[in-house]
Amino acid sequence: MAKAPVLTPRADDFPRWYQDLINKAELADNGPVRGTMVIRPYGYGLWERMQQEMDARIKEAGAQNAYFPLLIPQSYFTKEAEHVEGFAPELAVVTHGGGKDLEEPAVVRPTSEMIINDYFSKWVQSYRDLPLLINQWANVVRWELRPRLFLRTTEFLWQEGHTAHATFEDARDFAAHIHRKVYEDFMVNVLAMDTVPGRKTVKERFAGAINTLTLESMMGDGKALQMATSHELGQNFAKAFNTQYLSKEGRQELVWQTSWGSTTRMIGALVMTHGDDNGLRVPPRLAPVQAVVLAIKGDDAVLAKVREIGDQLRAAGVRVQVDDRTDTPFGRRAVDWELKGVPVRIEIGPRDLESNTAMLARRIPGGKEPVAIDSLVRLLPTLFEEDQALLLTQSRERRESRTSDVSTIEEAVEAATAGGWARIPWATLGEEGEAKLAEHAVTVRCLVAEDGSVPDADDAPGNVAIVARAY
Repeated sequence: MAKAPVLTPRADDFPRWYQDLINKAELADNGPVRGTMVIRPYGYGLWERMQQEMDARIKEAGAQNAYFPLLIPQSYFTKEAEHVEGFAPELAVVTHGGGKDLEEPAVVRPTSEMIINDYFSKWVQSYRDLPLLINQWANVVRWELRPRLFLRTTEFLWQEGHTAHATFEDARDFAAHIHRKVYEDFMVNVLAMDTVPGRKTVKERFAGAINTLTLESMMGDGKALQMATSHELGQNFAKAFNTQYLSKEGRQELVWQTSWGSTTRMIGALVMTHGDDNGLRVPPRLAPVQAVVLAIKGDDAVLAKVREIGDQLRAAGVRVQVDDRTDTPFGRRAVDWELKGVPVRIEIGPRDLESNTAMLARRIPGGKEPVAIDSLVRLLPTLFEEDQALLLTQSRERRESRTSDVSTIEEAVEAATAGGWARIPWATLGEEGEAKLAEHAVTVRCLVAEDGSVPDADDAPGNVAIVARAY
């Protein structure tokens, strides 16, 4: 009788495979309130690594971290009509506290444009106060009707950046800088994830923004996932909160603003982009554990050697974990580490000691081979870079091979419903065609220029719409 697979095969049931992997790789559990999640230590370790990499890039862009309250007075949400309308169905509102009705209901933070702008209006007085560049790492609540762990949850973790600038051009350029130099750089060079940078259509842009820049990635089933967005807010919130500054010329001017964010959705993207039927595959530059050293048996000499190798690798800058839990069967431990996607397993038993070798198992390309123990410190950095590059290549090849150039709405729908993406001229599609796509649960993920760059305007000549079904 054939042994049952550890995970539901992706080809049989992709959503079930996704749920199986998150459960068996110990990334997260469903929380007690519908739509919430408990992020387990290994899953949170992935998020911490994402935070570290992103935070460094955000600070390099000049932003500083701050923190604003979780509870926001409901009256704030009446100040920018388009923003309020966009979020109204998702709001969670606190009406009772301390055993009595609140004088004013408080909204649980769905995003912080409102409360941050209230303080920007106090902090910005002069051109000398600009640009004001703030980032916040926090949680938000948006009531989700169809929850799925990491992808759509009622509460999730994120970073949200908010900035104020003296001119439209400064705000535009900063939003673009975050889009490409923070988000795209992180996703391509750390997550090893192919992305398409583009411009959202008017229908799909952030509520209250004058422009939204996005990064879209293709998941293993051909659907798109919005990875991160950077918004030009124009002066909409500045007008609502009267955020003005005294210019060098002595005039009172409204500021120009941006906001931008990325979330724990990136963990779901990691699973769906790089995972296979054996579990997760984590890019080495991201991995909280790049290598695990496993003792096959509880032999004293073996245990001493695996700990020694762990110390050597750690001293060389490798994020390493020693697995000396020999009271748990070796096969079970090996499968667990494979599910978690650790790039390299170094397996040591009594016979390996005799030959001064270790069995090296590579998770990303697959395969096992004996290597000299003395070569591990020198060998691993090269293997990590090979594996990092391979994941990015596979992600890019999937997107390119499953994207079709089409000339009609019908062809675009056919490509998207068949598990791929379509490229169609925006002049052919337009807002009317975008509405027709929606009837088939297909959306315009973004607009790109003919050469693949980000267009300067929604209606720029030659704009191409990237069309897909999406999470």
